[in-house]
Amino acid sequence: QVPLVESGGGLVQAGGSLRLSCAASRRTFSSYAMGWFHQAPGKEREFVAAIVWSSGSTYYADSVKGRFTISRDNAKNTVYLQMNSLKPEDTAVYYCAAEVYGSRNLGDERTYTYWGQGTQVTVSS
Repeated sequence: QVPLVESGGGLVQAGGSLRLSCAASRRTFSSYAMGWFHQAPGKEREFVAAIVWSSGSTYYADSVKGRFTISRDNAKNTVYLQMNSLKPEDTAVYYCAAEVYGSRNLGDERTYTYWGQGTQVTVSS
């Protein structure tokens, strides 16, 4: 069973919005936190946002603060990334990931155990 499945990517004009979803299987639902990362062509994968399942505490990269919102629906085992005021530089493949050991270093991709397959987000100027 695939542990994480992303959806919701697509093509949008600058200033527009998209909402990404990440559905977690029962195994990864027992994780401590979920994160979103993105990777643009030719660049390293970068942290975008994270949320702790139990407390709902959220963390954001400076580049997306005020524009993106991460949320979770515990009943649906799903995490969302609402992206508003999108910019061309937000263009990337977006990945969700699950952290299972309770690490507080949620901005580091090495912290995460399970990863989704990624969904493409393209923002045109």
